[in-house]
Amino acid sequence: MTARAAGLWLLLAVLWFGTLGIRPLYKADESRYAEISREMVASGDWVTPRLNGFKYFEKPPLQYWATAGFFQLFGERDWVARLWSALLGFAGLVLTFHAGNRLFGAPTGAYAAAVLASSPLYIVLGQVNTLDMGVSFFLAAAIFAAALERPLWFWTACALAVLSKGLIGIVLPGAALGLYMLVRRDWSLIRRFRPLSGGMLFLAITAPWFIAVSAANSEFAHFFFVQEHFQRFTTEMHQRAHPWWYFVPVLAAGMVPWLLPLGMAAWRALRSRGDAELLLWCWALVVFVFFSASGSKLPPYILPIFPALALLAARSLSPGVLRAQSGLLVLAALGAAVAVHRLAAGGPYAIYAQWLGAAALIAGLFAVAAHVLEHRGRLASAVVAMAAGALVATQLGIAAHRTMADRFSVESTVAALAERPPADVPVFAVDMYDHTIPWSLRRTVTMVAHRDELAVQIGWEPQKFVPDLPRFAERWRAAPQAWAFVPMAELERLPRELGIEMRVMARGAQYAIVKKP
Repeated sequence: MTARAAGLWLLLAVLWFGTLGIRPLYKADESRYAEISREMVASGDWVTPRLNGFKYFEKPPLQYWATAGFFQLFGERDWVARLWSALLGFAGLVLTFHAGNRLFGAPTGAYAAAVLASSPLYIVLGQVNTLDMGVSFFLAAAIFAAALERPLWFWTACALAVLSKGLIGIVLPGAALGLYMLVRRDWSLIRRFRPLSGGMLFLAITAPWFIAVSAANSEFAHFFFVQEHFQRFTTEMHQRAHPWWYFVPVLAAGMVPWLLPLGMAAWRALRSRGDAELLLWCWALVVFVFFSASGSKLPPYILPIFPALALLAARSLSPGVLRAQSGLLVLAALGAAVAVHRLAAGGPYAIYAQWLGAAALIAGLFAVAAHVLEHRGRLASAVVAMAAGALVATQLGIAAHRTMADRFSVESTVAALAERPPADVPVFAVDMYDHTIPWSLRRTVTMVAHRDELAVQIGWEPQKFVPDLPRFAERWRAAPQAWAFVPMAELERLPRELGIEMRVMARGAQYAIVKKP
């Protein structure tokens, strides 16, 4: 590696990891997954995940284990909770770099890493504490291992993907390989991928936890396999229903700096393609169609195809394509800056809109630089300039969201307390549940009247829940000391209607923190 290349990777690492601690953890995913890991450390139980004291079986434990380990090493901090996502996001860039060079030769790998590092959806999900980056990394590793015909690496990556987010870790790679074999009419791939030894390796990695958690919790198997896989895919139980074309704009926004080379790659694939390209397109198609058909859709679900698409787009980064893409990006950046300014001027998002406008202008300036560099015949430098602009602009947009943090976290309200609730004193979340409350307090709280996403879990352990406000009032009167989080809109009404006294200790944008006088 040259000194220039090492310097670029170091700068990329600074930009990638340097903003992890700027914002507090947000509701719901970020604080939920941090809290599960925190409770794992506190309880010492690394088999049964728990959220606010309730058994939580929606996802497997690999990220919980990793984050819990980081907590033990570095402390229970916001940036530490995001570290697993950030590390695997950065590792995905390195993986794409090496896979690109192995499959297609240099400088395809470098271009692909640049494309991926500057795709907005990939950047955002590398900076937040969700499970999507982890499963995406292992799925990308599986499909790259398949393209390189490394069967044992393929099975290992699939196993870790399953431990990251469930059965999609083996279903999706298997479906992609099946489609590839069908198109190629080459069934010898089954033998070459060692289904017996590979399957045994897969089970050796995945089975121990599934056996242990099932043995310890009779509720696990039905909830995890039936509800969280079959029913989640076939029904709208999580109220995340969207039209079949939902992921088209998600993909467009997620790779907006590189849509033209991606389109050129798709056009080229219709005319001719090699084996590796065919497998990558099969992978992208399977994932895209699978989640488009699902009854549950969220933008991060298509993240696993981004490394493959980055490689395919990098194959089409010719001087003419980059020149046209940089010009389009300049126009898009100017349009975005003007639109954001006009739409948000004077509104509740005005300050954040100013930051977004600045981010758009930065992306536009870097695109101008890329255009000039390409005109001078410096294609590699132009690619770096385009990528740097999109990365810096996206990171600025993420970091600037701190200006609206009070809408998504109770951290500032908790920080305003002159004293904290003692560990042996009950804390209630009254008529609501905000995932940032237990994380901000670093302790569990008692939920009152509102079940949020934990209705099934509360059914397993109802004694940990207060079902209505009258029984909360009884608990409040009986307790020698007690604290509570109350929605600001109900702060005056609740004590009056329930006939109880509350002393306000802190007020926030969403909730007040009160204690028993």
